[in-house]
Amino acid sequence: MREAQRFGALPWLALSVLVILLDQLSKAYFQNNLSLYQQVPVIPDLFSWTLAYNTGAAFSFLADHSGWQRWFFAGIALVVSVVLVVWLKRLRNDTWTAIALALILGGALGNLYDRMVLGHVIDFILVHWRQEWFFPAFNVADSAITVGAIMLALDMFRKKKPEVAHG
Repeated sequence: MREAQRFGALPWLALSVLVILLDQLSKAYFQNNLSLYQQVPVIPDLFSWTLAYNTGAAFSFLADHSGWQRWFFAGIALVVSVVLVVWLKRLRNDTWTAIALALILGGALGNLYDRMVLGHVIDFILVHWRQEWFFPAFNVADSAITVGAIMLALDMFRKKKPEVAHG
């Protein structure tokens, strides 16, 4: 059995590890260098670094609940991660999808680590219009998940090559 057939796209897990490392290193940097909710303008009136804690999910969904959501979102992240690893193992000759899955996996595991160890996810990227409109703060893991999801959505419109049966 050829190595590529046996492992599928699992070598792309290295990209997931890179996402986790970048995510955790960037979170540690901002955790150690900013006070909670402190804003450091990068592009005035548009983009700032900030430190925020999110106990919910995307856009602080369910953040105001009593704590059960930590375990709920951790469970979802674990199930999704297992599904993504199995998908990567079975994937053949589809680099685009492998990259998308690896990005989502790395992002999910980066945020899962925060949720399990800290009880919240560290966010530090703040996009805003002046001080009047704010997009919810996010992080490297969120960005990887978003890019991976967009890639999967775009993949639905790609023309697929017919698979050749190996008998």
